[in-house]
Amino acid sequence: MKKLYGVTVPMVTPLTKEDKIDRPGLERLTDYLIDKKIQCLYPVGTTGEMMYLSLEERKEVAEIVTARAAGRAVVYIQAGAWNLADTIELAKHAVKIGADGIGVMTPVFFKLTEEEVIDYYKAVSASVPEQFPIYLYGIPQLAVNDITPSTASKIIAACPNVIGIKYSFNNMSRIQEFMTLKEGTFSVLCGPDELFAVTCFAGGDGTVSGNANVIPEYYESLWEAIQEEDIEKATKLQREINVLNNALSCTQNIARYKTVLKNRGIIAQTKMRAPLEELDGELERAMMETLERLHYTEG
Repeated sequence: MKKLYGVTVPMVTPLTKEDKIDRPGLERLTDYLIDKKIQCLYPVGTTGEMMYLSLEERKEVAEIVTARAAGRAVVYIQAGAWNLADTIELAKHAVKIGADGIGVMTPVFFKLTEEEVIDYYKAVSASVPEQFPIYLYGIPQLAVNDITPSTASKIIAACPNVIGIKYSFNNMSRIQEFMTLKEGTFSVLCGPDELFAVTCFAGGDGTVSGNANVIPEYYESLWEAIQEEDIEKATKLQREINVLNNALSCTQNIARYKTVLKNRGIIAQTKMRAPLEELDGELERAMMETLERLHYTEG
Protein backbone atom coordinates (compact mmCIF):
# COMPACT_ATOMS: atom_id res chain seq x y z
CA MET A 1 0.00 0.00 0.00
CA LYS A 2 1.41 3.38 -1.03
CA LYS A 3 1.36 5.88 1.81
CA LEU A 4 1.47 9.66 1.86
CA TYR A 5 4.85 11.16 2.68
CA GLY A 6 6.97 14.26 2.25
CA VAL A 7 4.95 17.10 0.75
CA THR A 8 1.34 16.29 -0.09
CA VAL A 9 -0.54 19.06 -1.90
CA PRO A 10 -4.31 19.42 -1.42
CA MET A 11 -4.85 20.86 -4.87
CA VAL A 12 -7.01 23.85 -5.69
CA THR A 13 -9.83 23.18 -8.14
CA PRO A 14 -9.51 25.46 -11.19
CA LEU A 15 -12.88 26.69 -12.46
CA THR A 16 -13.88 28.35 -15.72
CA LYS A 17 -15.72 31.67 -15.96
CA GLU A 18 -18.85 29.57 -16.43
CA ASP A 19 -18.22 27.87 -13.05
CA LYS A 20 -17.31 24.49 -14.56
CA ILE A 21 -14.25 22.33 -13.85
CA ASP A 22 -11.33 23.69 -15.87
CA ARG A 23 -9.78 20.49 -17.22
CA PRO A 24 -6.79 22.11 -18.98
CA GLY A 25 -6.03 24.19 -15.90
CA LEU A 26 -6.23 21.14 -13.64
CA GLU A 27 -3.95 19.18 -15.95
CA ARG A 28 -1.43 22.04 -16.00
CA LEU A 29 -1.54 22.25 -12.19
CA THR A 30 -0.95 18.49 -11.93
CA ASP A 31 2.04 18.67 -14.27
CA TYR A 32 3.36 21.78 -12.52
CA LEU A 33 3.36 20.18 -9.07
CA ILE A 34 4.91 16.95 -10.33
CA ASP A 35 7.59 18.92 -12.21
CA LYS A 36 8.35 20.67 -8.90
CA LYS A 37 9.02 17.19 -7.42
CA ILE A 38 5.98 17.11 -5.16
CA GLN A 39 5.60 13.55 -3.85
CA CYS A 40 1.84 13.29 -3.38
CA LEU A 41 -1.30 14.91 -4.79
CA TYR A 42 -4.55 15.20 -2.86
CA PRO A 43 -7.42 16.57 -4.99
CA VAL A 44 -10.89 17.59 -3.80
CA GLY A 45 -9.83 18.24 -0.24
CA THR A 46 -10.55 21.35 1.79
CA THR A 47 -8.34 23.48 -0.46
CA GLY A 48 -10.19 22.02 -3.46
CA GLU A 49 -13.49 23.51 -2.26
CA MET A 50 -14.80 19.96 -1.84
CA MET A 51 -18.04 20.63 0.02
CA TYR A 52 -19.16 23.14 -2.61
CA LEU A 53 -18.64 20.73 -5.52
CA SER A 54 -21.22 18.20 -6.66
CA LEU A 55 -20.47 14.48 -6.49
CA GLU A 56 -20.07 14.39 -10.27
CA GLU A 57 -17.67 17.32 -10.19
CA ARG A 58 -15.62 15.65 -7.47
CA LYS A 59 -15.43 12.48 -9.54
CA GLU A 60 -14.40 14.50 -12.59
CA VAL A 61 -11.56 16.18 -10.70
CA ALA A 62 -10.40 12.85 -9.25
CA GLU A 63 -10.37 11.27 -12.71
CA ILE A 64 -8.44 14.13 -14.32
CA VAL A 65 -5.72 14.24 -11.66
CA THR A 66 -5.30 10.47 -11.44
CA ALA A 67 -5.09 10.07 -15.20
CA ARG A 68 -2.73 13.01 -15.65
CA ALA A 69 -0.41 11.94 -12.83
CA ALA A 70 -0.15 8.51 -14.47
CA GLY A 71 1.94 7.07 -11.65
CA ARG A 72 4.37 10.01 -11.51
CA ALA A 73 3.16 10.93 -8.02
CA VAL A 74 1.11 9.24 -5.33
CA VAL A 75 -2.56 10.30 -5.67
CA TYR A 76 -5.03 10.13 -2.81
CA ILE A 77 -8.61 11.33 -3.24
CA GLN A 78 -10.38 13.11 -0.38
CA ALA A 79 -13.62 11.14 -0.21
CA GLY A 80 -15.26 12.57 2.90
CA ALA A 81 -18.65 14.08 2.04
CA TRP A 82 -21.87 15.36 3.61
CA ASN A 83 -23.17 11.87 4.36
CA LEU A 84 -22.03 8.26 4.53
CA ALA A 85 -23.64 7.18 1.25
CA ASP A 86 -21.84 9.90 -0.73
CA THR A 87 -18.55 9.14 1.04
CA ILE A 88 -18.80 5.48 0.12
CA GLU A 89 -19.68 6.36 -3.47
CA LEU A 90 -16.59 8.56 -3.75
CA ALA A 91 -14.42 5.93 -2.05
CA LYS A 92 -15.52 3.25 -4.51
CA HIS A 93 -14.97 5.64 -7.40
CA ALA A 94 -11.39 6.27 -6.24
CA VAL A 95 -10.75 2.53 -6.35
CA LYS A 96 -12.31 2.29 -9.81
CA ILE A 97 -10.14 5.01 -11.36
CA GLY A 98 -6.89 3.64 -9.98
CA ALA A 99 -6.10 6.16 -7.26
CA ASP A 100 -3.51 5.07 -4.70
CA GLY A 101 -5.79 5.63 -1.71
CA ILE A 102 -8.27 7.96 -0.06
CA GLY A 103 -8.42 10.43 2.77
CA VAL A 104 -11.67 10.56 4.72
CA MET A 105 -12.60 13.58 6.76
CA THR A 106 -14.71 13.05 9.86
CA PRO A 107 -18.45 13.58 9.45
CA VAL A 108 -19.37 17.26 9.61
CA PHE A 109 -21.93 19.60 11.19
CA PHE A 110 -23.65 17.29 13.71
CA LYS A 111 -21.69 16.46 16.84
CA LEU A 112 -21.33 12.67 17.01
CA THR A 113 -20.49 10.20 19.75
CA GLU A 114 -17.21 8.32 19.54
CA GLU A 115 -19.08 5.15 18.57
CA GLU A 116 -20.80 6.94 15.71
CA VAL A 117 -17.45 8.20 14.38
CA ILE A 118 -15.94 4.71 14.63
CA ASP A 119 -18.91 3.10 12.89
CA TYR A 120 -18.65 5.68 10.10
CA TYR A 121 -15.06 4.70 9.35
CA LYS A 122 -15.85 1.01 9.66
CA ALA A 123 -18.51 1.38 6.97
CA VAL A 124 -16.17 3.27 4.63
CA SER A 125 -13.35 0.78 5.23
CA ALA A 126 -15.60 -2.17 4.45
CA SER A 127 -16.75 -0.56 1.18
CA VAL A 128 -13.30 -0.75 -0.46
CA PRO A 129 -10.77 -3.58 -0.85
CA GLU A 130 -8.85 -4.51 2.29
CA GLN A 131 -5.57 -3.51 0.68
CA PHE A 132 -6.85 -0.09 -0.43
CA PRO A 133 -5.33 2.43 2.02
CA ILE A 134 -7.28 5.04 3.95
CA TYR A 135 -6.05 8.07 5.87
CA LEU A 136 -8.19 9.59 8.58
CA TYR A 137 -8.58 13.35 8.27
CA GLY A 138 -9.03 15.36 11.43
CA ILE A 139 -9.90 19.04 11.11
CA PRO A 140 -12.16 19.72 14.11
CA GLN A 141 -12.12 23.50 13.70
CA LEU A 142 -14.15 23.06 10.48
CA ALA A 143 -15.78 19.63 10.75
CA VAL A 144 -16.92 19.87 14.40
CA ASN A 145 -16.01 16.24 15.08
CA ASP A 146 -12.48 15.39 16.20
CA ILE A 147 -10.32 12.26 16.24
CA THR A 148 -8.42 11.52 19.42
CA PRO A 149 -5.57 9.01 19.58
CA SER A 150 -7.88 6.74 21.57
CA THR A 151 -10.57 6.91 18.87
CA ALA A 152 -7.99 6.38 16.14
CA SER A 153 -6.68 3.27 17.88
CA LYS A 154 -10.19 1.78 17.92
CA ILE A 155 -10.68 2.58 14.25
CA ILE A 156 -7.33 0.98 13.41
CA ALA A 157 -8.24 -2.18 15.31
CA ALA A 158 -11.44 -2.52 13.29
CA CYS A 159 -10.15 -1.31 9.91
CA PRO A 160 -6.91 -2.92 8.65
CA ASN A 161 -6.71 -0.56 5.66
CA VAL A 162 -6.63 2.59 7.82
CA ILE A 163 -2.89 3.30 7.74
CA GLY A 164 -2.51 6.93 8.75
CA ILE A 165 -3.94 10.32 9.57
CA LYS A 166 -3.76 13.88 8.34
CA TYR A 167 -4.27 15.99 11.44
CA SER A 168 -4.97 19.63 10.75
CA PHE A 169 -5.33 21.05 14.23
CA ASN A 170 -2.38 22.81 15.84
CA ASN A 171 -1.65 20.33 18.63
CA MET A 172 1.87 18.91 18.44
CA SER A 173 1.38 16.77 21.53
CA ARG A 174 -1.56 15.00 19.94
CA ILE A 175 0.28 14.63 16.62
CA GLN A 176 3.07 12.85 18.50
CA GLU A 177 0.55 10.61 20.25
CA PHE A 178 -0.75 9.44 16.87
CA MET A 179 2.80 8.34 16.03
CA THR A 180 2.70 5.74 18.81
CA LEU A 181 -0.28 3.89 17.32
CA LYS A 182 -0.05 0.60 15.47
CA GLU A 183 3.20 -0.20 17.29
CA GLY A 184 4.73 3.01 15.98
CA THR A 185 3.95 2.31 12.31
CA PHE A 186 0.91 4.59 11.98
CA SER A 187 1.57 7.21 9.30
CA VAL A 188 1.13 10.78 10.55
CA LEU A 189 1.08 14.00 8.53
CA CYS A 190 0.47 17.46 9.95
CA GLY A 191 -1.90 20.02 8.48
CA PRO A 192 -0.43 23.12 10.17
CA ASP A 193 2.39 24.17 7.84
CA GLU A 194 4.51 25.61 10.63
CA LEU A 195 4.79 22.13 12.15
CA PHE A 196 6.22 20.46 9.03
CA ALA A 197 9.85 20.24 10.12
CA VAL A 198 9.19 19.47 13.78
CA THR A 199 6.63 16.79 12.86
CA CYS A 200 9.14 15.02 10.62
CA PHE A 201 11.99 15.27 13.13
CA ALA A 202 9.64 13.83 15.75
CA GLY A 203 8.98 10.80 13.55
CA GLY A 204 6.10 11.89 11.30
CA ASP A 205 5.91 11.36 7.55
CA GLY A 206 5.34 14.89 6.28
CA THR A 207 2.77 17.62 5.75
CA VAL A 208 -0.36 18.24 3.74
CA SER A 209 0.00 21.87 2.70
CA GLY A 210 -2.35 24.11 0.74
CA ASN A 211 0.38 26.74 0.58
CA ALA A 212 2.54 24.26 -1.34
CA ASN A 213 0.22 24.78 -4.32
CA VAL A 214 2.04 28.05 -4.95
CA ILE A 215 5.42 27.74 -3.26
CA PRO A 216 6.26 24.08 -3.88
CA GLU A 217 9.95 24.89 -4.35
CA TYR A 218 10.25 26.05 -0.75
CA TYR A 219 8.50 22.97 0.61
CA GLU A 220 10.61 20.63 -1.48
CA SER A 221 13.79 22.35 -0.31
CA LEU A 222 12.65 21.89 3.28
CA TRP A 223 11.82 18.22 2.64
CA GLU A 224 15.30 17.69 1.19
CA ALA A 225 16.87 19.27 4.29
CA ILE A 226 14.76 16.99 6.49
CA GLN A 227 15.88 13.95 4.50
CA GLU A 228 19.49 15.06 4.91
CA GLU A 229 18.88 15.52 8.66
CA ASP A 230 20.22 19.06 8.33
CA ILE A 231 18.43 20.63 11.30
CA GLU A 232 20.01 24.06 10.88
CA LYS A 233 19.03 24.32 7.22
CA ALA A 234 15.55 22.92 7.88
CA THR A 235 14.96 25.43 10.68
CA LYS A 236 15.99 28.32 8.44
CA LEU A 237 13.75 27.15 5.60
CA GLN A 238 10.80 26.55 7.93
CA ARG A 239 11.07 30.13 9.17
CA GLU A 240 11.18 31.48 5.61
CA ILE A 241 8.13 29.41 4.70
CA ASN A 242 6.25 30.64 7.76
CA VAL A 243 6.77 34.26 6.69
CA LEU A 244 5.57 33.56 3.14
CA ASN A 245 2.58 31.62 4.44
CA ASN A 246 1.50 34.61 6.50
CA ALA A 247 1.00 36.47 3.22
CA LEU A 248 -0.74 33.52 1.57
CA SER A 249 -3.02 32.34 4.35
CA CYS A 250 -4.02 35.38 6.40
CA THR A 251 -7.51 35.61 4.81
CA GLN A 252 -9.25 33.91 1.87
CA ASN A 253 -6.39 31.47 1.51
CA ILE A 254 -7.81 29.47 -1.40
CA ALA A 255 -8.54 32.65 -3.37
CA ARG A 256 -4.97 33.75 -2.69
CA TYR A 257 -3.58 30.47 -4.03
CA LYS A 258 -5.60 30.81 -7.21
CA THR A 259 -4.44 34.41 -7.67
CA VAL A 260 -0.76 33.44 -7.49
CA LEU A 261 -1.29 30.42 -9.75
CA LYS A 262 -2.99 32.63 -12.34
CA ASN A 263 -0.10 35.09 -12.16
CA ARG A 264 2.24 32.17 -12.77
CA GLY A 265 0.23 31.13 -15.82
CA ILE A 266 -0.78 27.77 -14.37
CA ILE A 267 -4.54 28.40 -14.25
CA ALA A 268 -6.59 30.78 -16.40
CA GLN A 269 -9.12 32.07 -13.87
CA THR A 270 -9.33 32.89 -10.17
CA LYS A 271 -13.00 31.86 -10.13
CA MET A 272 -14.23 30.55 -6.77
CA ARG A 273 -17.28 28.41 -6.09
CA ALA A 274 -19.92 30.56 -4.38
CA PRO A 275 -20.34 31.54 -1.64
CA LEU A 276 -16.52 31.75 -1.66
CA GLU A 277 -15.31 34.85 -3.49
CA GLU A 278 -12.20 35.98 -5.35
CA LEU A 279 -9.81 38.49 -3.85
CA ASP A 280 -10.73 42.08 -4.57
CA GLY A 281 -8.20 44.19 -6.42
CA GLU A 282 -6.85 45.91 -3.34
CA LEU A 283 -6.17 42.67 -1.47
CA GLU A 284 -4.57 41.14 -4.56
CA ARG A 285 -2.22 44.09 -5.01
CA ALA A 286 -1.30 44.07 -1.33
CA MET A 287 -0.53 40.35 -1.38
CA MET A 288 1.62 40.52 -4.51
CA GLU A 289 3.48 43.55 -3.14
CA THR A 290 4.14 41.66 0.10
CA LEU A 291 5.44 38.62 -1.76
CA GLU A 292 7.69 40.84 -3.87
CA ARG A 293 8.99 42.60 -0.76
CA LEU A 294 9.79 39.20 0.74
CA HIS A 295 11.83 38.43 -2.41
CA TYR A 296 9.53 35.54 -3.31
CA THR A 297 10.74 33.97 -6.51
CA GLU A 298 9.84 30.83 -8.36
CA GLY A 299 12.65 28.34 -7.98
